[in-house]
Amino acid sequence: MNNMEVAKIIDQTFLEKGASGQKIKEVCKEAKQYGFRGFCVLPEHTKFAKECLQGSGIKVTTLIDEPTGASEHKARMKMSQEAEKAGSDEIDVVMKIDDFKNGKYEEVLADLKEICKVLPTKVIIGSGYLTDEEIKRASEIVKTAGAICVKTATINDPLDRAELLEKAKHIRIMKGSAPGLLVKAAGSIRTLADLGMMVQAGADIIGTSSGVEIVNEARNIKTEIKQDNRIIE
Repeated sequence: MNNMEVAKIIDQTFLEKGASGQKIKEVCKEAKQYGFRGFCVLPEHTKFAKECLQGSGIKVTTLIDEPTGASEHKARMKMSQEAEKAGSDEIDVVMKIDDFKNGKYEEVLADLKEICKVLPTKVIIGSGYLTDEEIKRASEIVKTAGAICVKTATINDPLDRAELLEKAKHIRIMKGSAPGLLVKAAGSIRTLADLGMMVQAGADIIGTSSGVEIVNEARNIKTEIKQDNRIIE
């Protein structure tokens, strides 16, 4: 993949609580400069990020109910509706993980069905908390709910960098369990090699706060290849 192709599958993530307006302006400027697919922020930063990215074509995504989807359904709906009012193009909502783990599958589905009507929705299943069979079932629920995408994780992902191979396995399960849905990989993806591993496993979108570094790495590799070709010639 060239650097432009890499950028177009990255949802650059900025989840810094208490960030200043100046800081948000700076990261939005980077997002426009690099041409990322999307820009994922906390609810309180959605409106300003949308203003900063107006006309760029970059999708603003609001993260809803991190880290485990523990809020009541009414609160989750309100968060989603407020994100829409603030100008969000998509939402990344955390599945009610505790309910799912306790076998409340109908409740989880009903909650997500209503949320998915608000905005195009990527559902975070928290795959690091789940068994392989639970990942399969959660992905099926996400598809039935009407989401556009199933996503591995958000902040506090139980899988660390040493377990990226496990995350790649989760992506393959998600891809096979919910055909037709996009799959988004997130959590500890910091290098071009990490991104490549996730894409090879079937990820369509990469969520990372290291998008700038990853695209620069792709650019540098491309430059080195060109220089090597000149030497050969």
